[in-house]
Amino acid sequence: MVSIIVPVYHAEKYIIETMDCVRAQTYADWELLLVEDCGGDRSAELIERYMEETKDARIRLIRQPSNMGAALARNRGVREARGRYLAYLDADDLWEPQKLERELTFLKEKDAAFVFTGYEFADEWGRGTGKVVHVPAELGYREALKNTTIFTTTVMFDTQKVDRELLQMPVMKSEDTALWWKILRFGYTAYGLDENLAKYRRPGRSLSSNKLEAIRRIWNLYRKAEGMSVASSAYHFCFWAVRAVKRRV
Repeated sequence: MVSIIVPVYHAEKYIIETMDCVRAQTYADWELLLVEDCGGDRSAELIERYMEETKDARIRLIRQPSNMGAALARNRGVREARGRYLAYLDADDLWEPQKLERELTFLKEKDAAFVFTGYEFADEWGRGTGKVVHVPAELGYREALKNTTIFTTTVMFDTQKVDRELLQMPVMKSEDTALWWKILRFGYTAYGLDENLAKYRRPGRSLSSNKLEAIRRIWNLYRKAEGMSVASSAYHFCFWAVRAVKRRV
């Protein structure tokens, strides 16, 4: 079974569509763990109504005791998950119907612990923009420091190969990238399935402020999460910047 972990915070605008895309999967042996992080909006109410209307016992609503952030919400989902395989999905992103089926087949073919897929940028309404991000066949730790193309909504793990304790995300900005690096640092390889199986929704916000925040986050990861020198951080940052621009133009 695949356990799908979704942190839910201020997601009332998108959460129904996100649940619909999971229920539309061609692979049906899954559970959906929606970890509501005390956002104060109608997300939990909408999820409960959806569960009642669909009668789908595979969907579980988990409430955090207080607002604790995406990292701890995902970690709660990992602890509560019943499936052998773990997949992440952000509450405003979408999957193609064959995503789980294709990715799980790929994971088994590779006998892998950690896989990810390609994806497409989408507008606020979830419509693909035609800008598809292609992914490399594999990434080790050193390569991943220069290439942050692994997108959370595309990731899948086999918990018989990666211990669940290792899958606990650190509490920091860009916690997902920090987790990928931590796992790869332990000697695992991440295998990329270069198929467009997800949509990364990008609502209309200030792109300039988003870019500045991304720069601050990646620099913080190099310096604090990985403990790299200024020179080494700058070296890897240059590769990151070039690839980040290519993904978005």
